[in-house]
Amino acid sequence: MWSWVEVLSWNVVSKIVSNVPQLEFLNLSSNPLQASILERECAGTFSGIRKLVLNNCKVSWETVHTLLLELPELEELFLCLNDYENVVSSPGCFHSLKLLHITDNNLQDWSDICKLGTMFPCLHTLVLANNNILAIDDLAGSLARLFPNLRSISLHKSGINSWEDIEKLNTLPMLEEVRLLGIPLVEPYSTEERRKLTIARLPSVSKLNGSVVTEGEREDSERFFVRYYMNVPKEEVPLRYQELVRKYGKLEPLAEVDLRPQNQANVHIHYEEKVQQINVRLDQTVAEFKKQLKTVVQLSTNNMRLFYLDREAPYGLEELKFSLRALHSYNVRDGVEFYVEPKIK
Repeated sequence: MWSWVEVLSWNVVSKIVSNVPQLEFLNLSSNPLQASILERECAGTFSGIRKLVLNNCKVSWETVHTLLLELPELEELFLCLNDYENVVSSPGCFHSLKLLHITDNNLQDWSDICKLGTMFPCLHTLVLANNNILAIDDLAGSLARLFPNLRSISLHKSGINSWEDIEKLNTLPMLEEVRLLGIPLVEPYSTEERRKLTIARLPSVSKLNGSVVTEGEREDSERFFVRYYMNVPKEEVPLRYQELVRKYGKLEPLAEVDLRPQNQANVHIHYEEKVQQINVRLDQTVAEFKKQLKTVVQLSTNNMRLFYLDREAPYGLEELKFSLRALHSYNVRDGVEFYVEPKIK
């Protein structure tokens, strides 16, 4: 059940909740509760809550700890937009919590994130988006120890600026999903490079930035990774490179094929007994091409018939009758011939 109220004190919240004994979902977003003291007896009325939203309430960590002690079945907790600059540890350990949203705060130091792991050892999902976290530490394998059940982590718009930090996520034994959009690290890369280089570095992740990573995409990404680093100085090559070379061998560079349509061509213009070579834009229409030919053949566009000859095609001369059709649609390329004739009056 969703409950949203506009209140100013925990006592008022407690009275409302006590009259709804089956309440499991309580949303107190944007209620200014920072000035109200939450007594433990009052917090006891929330004991049945499974999902609690305290976004933009500016509640203190002391209040959060008091609530946690009285909510033995709490599974989801939202603490966004509360201006937290650090995490204050609780003396307790809360095994029921599976999902924590603590986005849009002012957290920077990974040691504060470690405190969350200590408080909530059974977390499945941790959303840290829009915190300026600058680095990920894994001292003495702390990630696996503190987050043994973590399946999804969001570092969207954090301050991460090192591939080594991303690779530390591999020590999380249950990790399946990662969100890494908007971090400084990936800004210099193209969209394709960002995704492939990240997938190749996170072999256990099956979902990246909300999109499923298929087996085919993983193989493509890992092969791309090998080719990307094959000519990089040895001291700059990541450890993952050698792992993938053992898996795929040393790959040959891909041939560069430009599949973009040709946008200009050198063609021959036949008029009367003369032949002249000119350069034409292939994105222009037949009408525009005729305007270009006015100065070449000294005919007005209204008095001009234009034919196209592709010697590799079996059809012979083809008259260009459709004034709005683009030249590239006729497969015009270097060396083809156009014939101009005046209209017979």
